[in-house]
Amino acid sequence: MTKIKQGTWVLVADGEKALFLRNDLDAQDLDLNVVRIEEQDNPPDREQSANRPGRMPDTGPGQRSALDDTDWHAIAKDRFAHDLSDILYKLAHKGRFDRLVIAAPPGILGELRETMHKEVAAKVIAEVPKTYSNHPIDEIETLLKAELA
Repeated sequence: MTKIKQGTWVLVADGEKALFLRNDLDAQDLDLNVVRIEEQDNPPDREQSANRPGRMPDTGPGQRSALDDTDWHAIAKDRFAHDLSDILYKLAHKGRFDRLVIAAPPGILGELRETMHKEVAAKVIAEVPKTYSNHPIDEIETLLKAELA
């Protein structure tokens, strides 16, 4: 059972939005307050792609194969996770938090884990592979208490 003690930070993120929250009460009565918000404008891939997917000649006469277009939306999500890792490192290096809980979808959590500095990774006390970023903060408190109980 992981306790979100007073002063513990909680990062609630998805591929487009991140809330940096701090628990200002104790583990029994969470009181998460926003410390910082990061957002990126990441429209759907269909709005970012410039061209139709390409075609290339195959070995047979008159045969052509389709090529997938670059998924700019997915690339932007990965970049956002890298940016969050950089922000977390700067905050940890300044001593802003000693304990961190991360709640993010599994893909973003994996990207964060890969790019996270060891100084930040040492402060992570729990990971929650779920999307909480569209919930109000009072619901996030309830969901986290239930998840980490």
